[in-house]
Amino acid sequence: MDAVNVVAVVGGCAPERRRYARRLALADGRMLVPATALTLTPDPAEMAATLSRRAEPASGAVVEFTADIDATALIGALTHPESGIRLTGLVCVVDATHLLDDLNRPDHIRTRSPRAVSDLTAIALLTAMQLEYASSIVLVNWAALETPRLSLTMALISHLSPRARLRLHREGIEVLEDQATYSSAQERPGWIGILNSDFAPHMTDRRVSALRYEHVRPLHPARLAALLDRIERGEFGLVIRSAGFCRLATRPQATVRWEHVGRTISLFPLEEDGRIDDGGELLAIGQELAIIGVDLRLAALRAAFDDAALSDGELAAGPRLWSTFPDPFPAWRSVPDHSD
Repeated sequence: MDAVNVVAVVGGCAPERRRYARRLALADGRMLVPATALTLTPDPAEMAATLSRRAEPASGAVVEFTADIDATALIGALTHPESGIRLTGLVCVVDATHLLDDLNRPDHIRTRSPRAVSDLTAIALLTAMQLEYASSIVLVNWAALETPRLSLTMALISHLSPRARLRLHREGIEVLEDQATYSSAQERPGWIGILNSDFAPHMTDRRVSALRYEHVRPLHPARLAALLDRIERGEFGLVIRSAGFCRLATRPQATVRWEHVGRTISLFPLEEDGRIDDGGELLAIGQELAIIGVDLRLAALRAAFDDAALSDGELAAGPRLWSTFPDPFPAWRSVPDHSD
């Protein structure tokens, strides 16, 4: 049986997202799966795949997702080899008038994806990920912005999602050109490009910048917490997005995934290197972070991260001393075991 071509439509502003999805389905002659069909299911991505298979393969389907969809869960479900789906586009509809507010929201919602690592997910993180993994980004209500603010907004989007096609929404629907089929492995986010030294945003603005931060020493958790408070207060400019990997001195056996958007941050373990004592060897310690923001004081931010890392004396003292450091971050449920 031929796979059904699917274009997913995401975005935090329901009226604009719904309107765009309907018009896109009509313009392309595709079956529409509205977000209302996915609201009651515990796994909207899997339900979307099930409903999309009802479409004619020759025409395909447009699936509108609610604002709480995890873009990675969406891509995972619609690119599974047995899904019967070919994901050919992910369109993110963005309201230009409140994008910065959406990326700075402090609230969380209950996670609906069974594959999530946490029961709660920051709304700002969902917003950022929908942008980052999009193939096309449609900016609506952009005419309400003055030119400098529009330039900043478009440059920020381009930094977050440099591989996406960004366009201003005008009257009428532009039929999507054939796009490359999505796979389960995606390197679209800007932060991944920064860490891979493959970062070339199409649009720039003098106020928008990015930083790759690397340091081989683990972070002192108490000093890191104090630094995060300073970042939230805007001491180094407006840090919109930071992501990557780090190591906490009090938990040196775990490689830590760093996820930060606006006023929310999560640190969770990816893997464990085994028990480390004073005579052991530390592997893959340190930080590798990508940081994107507005009006950033890059030198000051880099210096502040350096200060949060272990000093010469602390590093020489070893893990036994590190275990006595105050650690204000929540305990982890467990560290994933990737052994065979």
